[in-house]
Amino acid sequence: MATTRKTTTKTSTSKSTTSAGSAVSKAKAAAAKTASSAATPDTSVVVNAPQPVVSGPVMRKRELIDAVVAKSGIKKKDAKPVVEAMLHVLGAALQDGRELNLQPLGKVKVNREKKMAEGKVLITKIRQARDLPASPVAAEQEAVDEIDAPAAAE
Repeated sequence: MATTRKTTTKTSTSKSTTSAGSAVSKAKAAAAKTASSAATPDTSVVVNAPQPVVSGPVMRKRELIDAVVAKSGIKKKDAKPVVEAMLHVLGAALQDGRELNLQPLGKVKVNREKKMAEGKVLITKIRQARDLPASPVAAEQEAVDEIDAPAAAE
């Protein structure tokens, strides 16, 4: 949704009882203002409001391990300790306030942190160089959804 903000100017006319010369000069000044405002283009500013990000389903550790197994072809019993160790290392680095540059995930930077009774809340910024292709797990789920959709309609 875009909003538009326009600026307008008010012109006021005042009656002068002094002399005809000052009235003429005021009229010329008012005419000059009108001419200059007509010559300038419309300075409307279009402000784009931030678009809300609709997040998809949450990926849990089990689903991450399954995706790693599907992508790499290794056994689940071999992938699980590697994924858990990687998550531990990443969590420790973020907790220390380190910036991560892990492509194709992107550059992860901790902007703020808030200490809570249960732990910390880290406000992070993730910058990706480009859009990543859909993961095989997401593509598989979309295919299942497309197959189930006609059956549900009947």
